Formats: sequence, structure tokens, C-alpha cells
Amino acid sequence: MPSLKEVRSRIASINSTQQITKAMKMVAAAKLRRAQDRIIQMRPYARKLSEMLSTVSAGAELAAESAYNQTRPVERVLLVVVTADRGLCGAFNTNVVKATLALVAERYADQNRRGNVHILALGKKGGEALARRGFNVDTTYVNVFSSLNFDTVRVAAEGIMDSFVAGRYDRVDIIFNEFKNVATQIIRTEQFLPIVPASAQANTKTTSVNYIFEPSEEEIITELIPKTLKIQLYKAVLESNASFNGAQMTAMDKATENAGELLKELRLVYNRTRQAAITKEILEIVGGAEALAAE
Repeated sequence: MPSLKEVRSRIASINSTQQITKAMKMVAAAKLRRAQDRIIQMRPYARKLSEMLSTVSAGAELAAESAYNQTRPVERVLLVVVTADRGLCGAFNTNVVKATLALVAERYADQNRRGNVHILALGKKGGEALARRGFNVDTTYVNVFSSLNFDTVRVAAEGIMDSFVAGRYDRVDIIFNEFKNVATQIIRTEQFLPIVPASAQANTKTTSVNYIFEPSEEEIITELIPKTLKIQLYKAVLESNASFNGAQMTAMDKATENAGELLKELRLVYNRTRQAAITKEILEIVGGAEALAAE
């Protein structure tokens, strides 16, 4: 049985841990509210912009000729892995890493054997985990969450798009956590480049219509396609940010509950140990008194 000093030390330590997990839960809850509002506001805009591009592309030859729409034999692959900069969020980061490894094994095994699968890390944890597994990880935009805004993500999107147009990559996919609710995040894998044709997109209705373009077809398509791609990446990052805060809030809530349960057990052990010590002292006193009386 542990000594009273050891039990008191463990109780004090767990009390401290519980206070930290409570504080982290409150911080995550405050951040989650803002992150959730941002992604809820972004989703309709991103969806409508994608629908607009699909509709216009159905009747515009320039869209098919866009540099971002060119389908090539997939020799070099870039996987944009969106994770968090920190841990203490359950399996949030681990699930993205597992999904990335599964995607490589199932779809890009040949390219990986030739060393043609590259990782672009948005968030430190995913980059660190995949680098340990031997992948070529680009950390140029790893600190995107330190100042999360559209301009930061736009720079990353432009870098990816320029690499695709230059022929450094033939396919670009994004792997991220989609926010569903506080306790649930869904792993998503989306094709970023080349652009998925309107006819191949699920739940997308296109009609053959002759459009009148103003100012011009070329100017609209040239502006719309890059903007849609940037919004697509920004939406994925916002989804991941909201998912991370939800996952951390849930993990810290569970940790706080576990600390409470452990404190109950330790206090019970402390009381039993204290009672045993008192009983032992009483027995020693009684034994001493009986010895003196016998003399």
C-alpha cells in the first residue's frame, strides 16, 4: 500500500492536470464557436461558386482548355495533408495520417515506389508524422494555422496551382477532416487538380445553354477558375480548423472526467491508508499499555 505522502502527491498532481484540461476545454469551446460560424458561412458560398463554375463550364470551351483542367498521365502526385499544429485532440491528426497512408497504398502505390508522391503539410503534426515514415514533405506552408485567413491560404493555393501548371505534379489531392459536429469529424479526400469535369461531379446538374458573357467569356473563366480553387482549399482548411477545436474540446472534456474518476479512487485509497495508519498506531499504543500493565 502506498504511503500517505505518495497518495497526497498524486492527488495534487491530478488536481493540477484537471485544472489544465478544464481550461483547455473552455479555450477550445470559445475557439470552436468562432470556427464553426466561419465554416457555416463559407459552405454556401463555396458550394454556389462551384455550381457556377460547373454551369458556365458546361457551355464554355475555354474552361475545358484551362491549364487547371488538363488531364495528364499520373506520374507525380502531390497530397495536401491538412492537420493541426498541436496534439491533445484525440485521434484527429492520426486519422488524417492513416487516411493518407491508405490513399497512397490503394491509389498511388506505383508512384510511391518511384518516389513520386510528395506531401504538402498544412499543419505541423501531419508533416512530422509522414516525414518519420520516409515521405518527401514540403513544409513551406506548415504554419498556415498560426494566422488563419484567406490571404494566407491563397498564397498556398497559388503555389500548388503554379506547380501543377508547370508540370511538377500531374494530380493534387486534399486530405482533411470535415466538421460535422463537436464529437464527429469525417475524413475527406478531394481532387484539387486537375479540376473535376462538371459531368463527373456527383449531384451536379448541368444544362446546355448558350450564354452571353459580359465582359467576355475568356475574362470570366480566367477569373472564376483560380478563385474557385482557392476557395476550395480555404474551405478545407476552415473545416479542419473547426474539426480540430471540436476534437480538442471533446478530448479535454473526457480527460477532465477521467481525472475526476481517478481523484475519487485516490481519495478512497488515501482514506483507507490513513485509516490503516491510525489503526496501526492505536494497536501499538494498546499493545504498549498492556505490556506496561503486565509488568
